[in-house]
Amino acid sequence: MLNPRLAARYAKSLIDLSIEMGQLEPVYKDILYLKSIFLSSKELVNFLNNPVITSDQKLKVVQTLDSTKTGEITKTFNRLLIKKGRESYLPEIADAFIEQYKEYKGIYTVILTTAVAVSDDVKNAIISRIRKEGRMKEVELVSVVQENIIGGFILEGNGKRIDASVAYDLAKIKNRFLTNEFIYRFR
Repeated sequence: MLNPRLAARYAKSLIDLSIEMGQLEPVYKDILYLKSIFLSSKELVNFLNNPVITSDQKLKVVQTLDSTKTGEITKTFNRLLIKKGRESYLPEIADAFIEQYKEYKGIYTVILTTAVAVSDDVKNAIISRIRKEGRMKEVELVSVVQENIIGGFILEGNGKRIDASVAYDLAKIKNRFLTNEFIYRFR
């Protein structure tokens, strides 16, 4: 992140305005749309970061993106950012907005990393367990497949991490063997 404090401030302002205008859900959908564009088009992000390109050119491109898919609040917000020379922070502001929206709505995001894809039944069981144990209203589960953990799972959320992967256990065993004085005495 280039400037997380700046992104958080702009996102907070956009959330406050959206709540005040009663347009939080449409603005959230607009921001999700813009974030998907930023993720799929590195060229657009590089374009926004390019200091050689004028603000007017950047404004035309962003207005083209905004034209049919986004609401008036989002369009005005994007114009303001470009006029203030903050367009390079748009992806960061989108991330900060999504994070603050989830916090406002009480949505708890959990990342489940496994070696193979997990069935919906397992996902639902994990979600219900987290709701019960953590007293959370709403839980969003993001499932990631990483074969290098060999087996087991890694569960991350709210700054906490539960690592029950085979790769982690093997690393612990390896460290025990490397630091165990018994092995050196045995020789």
